[in-house]
Amino acid sequence: MSTGVTISSISDYAILGCGSVGYAVTEELVEQGKDVRIVDRDESRVESLRDQDLDARSADIREPATADLVADRDVVLILASDVESNKQAVEHIRANNENQFVVARASDPVSGDELEELGADIVINPSSVIAESALRALESGELEYNAGKLAQLLEETSNELAIVTQDSPDPDSIASAAALQAIADHLGVESDIIYLGDVGHQENRAFVNLLGIDLIQWDELEDHSVYDTVALVDHATSEEMDLTVDVIIDHNEPDADYEPEFVDIRPNVSSTSTIMTKYIQEFDMNVSEEVATALLYGIRAETLDFKRDTTPADLTAAAYLYPFANHDTLEQVESPSMSPETLDVLAEAITNRDVQGSHLVSNAGLVRDREALTQAASHLLNLEGVTTTAVFGIAEETIFLAGRSKDIRINIGKVLDDAYGEMGETAGHSTQASAEIPLGIFTGIEISEDTRDTLLELTEEAVKRTLFDAMGVDGSEGSNGS
Repeated sequence: MSTGVTISSISDYAILGCGSVGYAVTEELVEQGKDVRIVDRDESRVESLRDQDLDARSADIREPATADLVADRDVVLILASDVESNKQAVEHIRANNENQFVVARASDPVSGDELEELGADIVINPSSVIAESALRALESGELEYNAGKLAQLLEETSNELAIVTQDSPDPDSIASAAALQAIADHLGVESDIIYLGDVGHQENRAFVNLLGIDLIQWDELEDHSVYDTVALVDHATSEEMDLTVDVIIDHNEPDADYEPEFVDIRPNVSSTSTIMTKYIQEFDMNVSEEVATALLYGIRAETLDFKRDTTPADLTAAAYLYPFANHDTLEQVESPSMSPETLDVLAEAITNRDVQGSHLVSNAGLVRDREALTQAASHLLNLEGVTTTAVFGIAEETIFLAGRSKDIRINIGKVLDDAYGEMGETAGHSTQASAEIPLGIFTGIEISEDTRDTLLELTEEAVKRTLFDAMGVDGSEGSNGS
């Protein structure tokens, strides 16, 4: 039976030691039309192989003469169960021909290192291969079990399924919700995608509009009681909704304590979109262009186009989605038009930038669109010599700050937590983070037209000094990076 592994265009192979492993490899190579020569010291085994019309030779693989028997082979696989015999065979083959590609069987990591030192190009440890195969089978079995359990729970929905995203959903959360909605539709279950905050970032708004994803704001719903099943995707909360959570699917542990009937949390992948792609595959659905595009963008956004914390699972999910996605739409999502508000915030941030070494901090003043701060921080990261940015502004008697970093020595999430964790709320990780600090902590002054300029001056001085201290730089002598 074929393993599904396709061998390269090389045609000539030799198998030294044709026990159970060697014979399994021989079968696969012959099935793929390869020319295989077998060498084994067991004459009865060799005779049996010849009866199957295989090119089998009787010889001891420990002897130097064996190297001559396989000198015309491009690839030599040394697969005897006796590792000492395999070592001698590698030595003789390398002494006879330095150009042959040699694969050797080890019994443990130590013998594997020894075989590599003797000249083996690839070393195979059967116990490791079996362990990896067992883990893959376990993962596949768990996914099949989870998919069945999820299907059963969703199909028990009497009225409608509520799929709840992050309060202000990002691409991963939106894409994951769209995928779960597609699965629900596949199972004949009606559902709505719900969020509690706002879709603020321009890329996120473009993402939703271009793909035609229908999101409903919780406060705009007239009747909340229609939802008898509730699913949280990608680190959502439901405290304001007063609904029992039935499903959680996420790549991060939730902040709140829930006791749902179904939980699939996988911190070993970088996006919830990766998890949902696996479910799409397990349900054997025809993934729509819109859902495939959304999931692919969700994975790319979470991994910074596969440059941050990318796992093999993220890559295989992206590879599956790639042919189904609309790449013109992806390009439009990634390059949305900039709103006048965002342009104003960016202009203010550029004018007020303070650069210390490769660290930039800027005050964007009073802002209406908080999401414009994150876009300004991202744009300023493109300035020459700048590796870390932080842009802050005042809205609703709160200081909002967005940080970005491409410096591998800095964890911007930790920097903001060190600077403002005790004063307000911070969130994020090594490359992007945010903070919200009550304005009164810094000033104690009530906002009015008369105090506006004073507030901005006091805030700028306090926020910048605290942030530069947390970054480990002296903010006393700043420049605008000119």
